[in-house]
Amino acid sequence: MFAQADTILTYWVRSLHTTQHGQENIQGKLMTRNETATTRRQFLKATAGVSSGAILGTLTPRTLAADGKVGQGMPTRELGKTGMKISTLAFGAGSQFKRNKNGDWEPLLQKAVELGINYFDTHNDYGTESRFGEILPQYRDKIYITTKFDPRDEKGAMRSFERSLKALKTDYVDVLMIHALSPKDDIEAIEKGVWKRMQQLKSEGIAKFIGFSSMDSASKSKEFIEKLAPDVAMVAINPTRYRKYAEMVVEPALKQGTGLLAMKVVRGIVEQNGNTPSGLLYYALSQDGVAAAVVGHYGINILEENVDIVRKLGGTKKMSMRRQGIMERRCASLANPATLCWARPDYIDDGDFAMYV
Repeated sequence: MFAQADTILTYWVRSLHTTQHGQENIQGKLMTRNETATTRRQFLKATAGVSSGAILGTLTPRTLAADGKVGQGMPTRELGKTGMKISTLAFGAGSQFKRNKNGDWEPLLQKAVELGINYFDTHNDYGTESRFGEILPQYRDKIYITTKFDPRDEKGAMRSFERSLKALKTDYVDVLMIHALSPKDDIEAIEKGVWKRMQQLKSEGIAKFIGFSSMDSASKSKEFIEKLAPDVAMVAINPTRYRKYAEMVVEPALKQGTGLLAMKVVRGIVEQNGNTPSGLLYYALSQDGVAAAVVGHYGINILEENVDIVRKLGGTKKMSMRRQGIMERRCASLANPATLCWARPDYIDDGDFAMYV
């Protein structure tokens, strides 16, 4: 059943080793997934072009710095049952990051690592995986990388994932997600098809954990979590309560041990109706089960400001229900596609949407 998709992944790993080293590491046959796991360290050295010493040895993920110094004070949380301790500010590589021009995004990505961010999220269609592939391989053992795919059929999904591995210059991802779960999705069909393939990838270490993202259907997200118990779910959470993800997803996620990531935390609502980046990040990180807010950054100044915010929030209590209620009432008028660009039917998370901040 999986033979053709298997060949896509194993053939690419063999081809990359041939290109980098001038000869195959394993003669006479394609590398199996188990064999790729045993050669992972050599693979990373080859693609990153650095020695293991250049990866800075024993520094922990949350304190790794690009210049060898230690990022101070970045709070971390455990991402559900994965056990991964991730920075409460995660780096999103969608449209806002894509806005950064060549010569600007490179130091921005380096700065994120330097400041202690250790969770990096992208998607095959964002057009930013290759940016990650240029900077992040040298830190591969110290950070977490996640990517996503759109196709719901196994063959299409594996082709997308193949492209992702190649662009990211890695032979595994820490989290692999089905992108943009929507009302059209048939959870039973996903379970019998592409989800089964993702489970196999997980068992073989090519995707350490698996899950989905969604900003279009809280009810489908709830159904997915209840029936399939994913490791991770990334959903839209902000005080507009648009599509009511927090109300519908948090409880089943806690029950299943699914790690939650909040996205669309500030997009379309920051600096409207009195909303500040600090208040919006505080709101998202106060929701039960949320390990991190995934935020895209345009410019180093915004990155540094957000890092400063989460550092200060690291030692505070959760936002009171009274204050959450005040924010929600203030944001109620923003809960519509006219304000939230990402809620529009024709929305694509691409740099072309840079006009929507």
